[in-house]
Amino acid sequence: VQLQASGGGLVQAGGSLRLSCAASGNLFSIGGMGWYRQIPGKERELVAHITGGGETNYADSVKGRVTISRDNAKNTVYLQMNSLKTEDTAVYFCNAGIYTTRGNWARRYAFDYWGQGTQVTVSS
Repeated sequence: VQLQASGGGLVQAGGSLRLSCAASGNLFSIGGMGWYRQIPGKERELVAHITGGGETNYADSVKGRVTISRDNAKNTVYLQMNSLKTEDTAVYFCNAGIYTTRGNWARRYAFDYWGQGTQVTVSS
């Protein structure tokens, strides 16, 4: 199973970006999915999370500016970021709890997978 993130880039403050992360490989189902970000020298922090049922939660620093969504048919999670600030500059990682077999799904035993990270740079 792999998570492939895309959509990062350089944008001016106030601009928007949409990140995507697609899961592929031998999987049965996907549970919660999320986006995290990391600045050099700091710990990775949660940006947004969405459960398998569609419930969402956001870091206080991005509430009102960021929307997480998912397309279960495409095994993909998205992060729409608007009104970007320079402090949003970071490497963004996607994360997913993946049930690799029906048996694991029945036991609610999900494996934790991470994407490779995509750089978001917001200039002033």
